[in-house]
Amino acid sequence: MKLLLIRHAAAVPRGTHGVRDHERPLTRRGREKFRLAARGLARIVDRPDVLLTSPLTRARATAEIAAAAFKRLAPRIEPALAQESAEVVVTALRKHPLAATIAIVGHDPALSRLLARFLGTRPGDDRLAFKKGGVALIDLPHGPSAAGQLRWFVKPAILRSLGAD
Repeated sequence: MKLLLIRHAAAVPRGTHGVRDHERPLTRRGREKFRLAARGLARIVDRPDVLLTSPLTRARATAEIAAAAFKRLAPRIEPALAQESAEVVVTALRKHPLAATIAIVGHDPALSRLLARFLGTRPGDDRLAFKKGGVALIDLPHGPSAAGQLRWFVKPAILRSLGAD
């Protein structure tokens, strides 16, 4: 299994008057920047077999942008991605075949915890923190129940530069 971890793009700030946390939309700039980053992402990784997204508004919007960049891919909501527990996400990933490439769009600190779990490092390691729109690719040859190998961890600015032309 290959797992592509994508943190949602920049959204309106938490605590914005009249906007519940789970309904926070992407900012116009966040949407524009991630559109460019998603084009760069599609240039460096093959189209995933599955694109799973947190049900929260900002993640769903990010997943839609990624799906458009990969073409012929429709995001599917995975409620586990709205949780902060890495184990809940691992359980959800076990439903997918070992030969699959799965992209997930979620939130931090949950994605950083998930990455730490797959790499066998301690959660909270600042080196594993995702910037908004950041992406990591992990190879999980024995599936999500076992440790994996980090293939790359890319900041969104690098993806945007790859998407520009």
